[in-house]
Amino acid sequence: MDDVTTQTGEEPYMCGEGGYRDVSIHTGDKPYKCDQCEYSAVEKKHLKTHMAKHTGEKPYRCVECEYRTADRSALSCHMKTHTGYKPYKCGLCEYSAIKKKDLHIHMAKHTGEKPYVCGECGFRTGYKSSLNKHVKTHTLDKLYKCDQCDYSAIQKRSLDRHMAKHTGEKPYKCDQCSFEAATKGDLRTHTGKHTGDKPYMCGECGYRSDYSSGLSRHMKTHTAKKPHKCDQCDYCTDRKDVLDRHMIKHTGDKPYVCIECDYRTANRYNLSKHAKIHKGEKPYKCDQCDFCTARKGNLDTHMTTHTGEKPYVCVECGYRTARKANLDLHMVTHTGEKPYRCGVCDYRTGYRSALWSHLKVHMKVHTGEKPLAPPSVHAETEVQNMSIQTLALDESEHIDP
Repeated sequence: MDDVTTQTGEEPYMCGEGGYRDVSIHTGDKPYKCDQCEYSAVEKKHLKTHMAKHTGEKPYRCVECEYRTADRSALSCHMKTHTGYKPYKCGLCEYSAIKKKDLHIHMAKHTGEKPYVCGECGFRTGYKSSLNKHVKTHTLDKLYKCDQCDYSAIQKRSLDRHMAKHTGEKPYKCDQCSFEAATKGDLRTHTGKHTGDKPYMCGECGYRSDYSSGLSRHMKTHTAKKPHKCDQCDYCTDRKDVLDRHMIKHTGDKPYVCIECDYRTANRYNLSKHAKIHKGEKPYKCDQCDFCTARKGNLDTHMTTHTGEKPYVCVECGYRTARKANLDLHMVTHTGEKPYRCGVCDYRTGYRSALWSHLKVHMKVHTGEKPLAPPSVHAETEVQNMSIQTLALDESEHIDP
């Protein structure tokens, strides 16, 4: 602007549509271009903010804490975290946000909506930022490459997270137990096990989950087709890997093996829980006594000894118990169901422990061998090796009486 316009206050580049000096907003022109990447901007100040991503400069500093940023508007939003003011509130849970756009992003967790679609491959997401990152996989080389494997990434922070797999570094530590994580996201997910928080809720049926991925999978039960069908029962699913896991119930296959003992399981998650027995990890501690355990479910059950709570009730007779597995066992007295079957004779029973007692008789009378040990994973393996098969049951739903 020349001296004349400075003195007169004249604004020669006034927009006739909105009163703004830079009309390129309406024309779509982006004259300010980054000399290090393909970014371009309508305004010079936007380019200046963008350049900080390349230089690492963060000139805007919070006066309350050590937070620094390259974007002045980001600092303004950050300052609200010190006041605690979050005017945008979710109507389905207790979430509230400083920015309206954050609330919109959050709502996708409840609705499962994925309005952002990639024009190249059809990838869909609930978040614009996720789409922007995805699009780069089609248009840009992956600049950050791992020097130990073939992994490459668009963002340096993605490579940093990946490198933790090679280094074993776990800088994020839980303040309630000994858990350590390689990423902040993994720690956040773990913390939900202590708090019991399940922030991701289905808007259709009220289902809640600790994980956004869990909610996404659940939402498919309302909307998605289930092309993968079991050829031995009526089960069907939208994912082949889930069908593969289901088929194990029919085949009895237990591919996950403990390297410390003979324990085998059909479920990788069960193997992870079992491994804690050997490590001696017992991160879940009772705050009312010295009890500690490797599993949160066990702690929840233990806590009922302090509270006296018995949430599982028989609808037939009013029997109450603190454990669902106990209720399942009790229901056999009403239904007469006998799911445990001897593979040697026609004996059937409603109780796993009763089947084991029966099998000991076979072992002693027919083979002359010593009776089997009490029901255990090892004993179960021995029986399988002897071709004594029982009905396939979900072990998580039955316990010994």
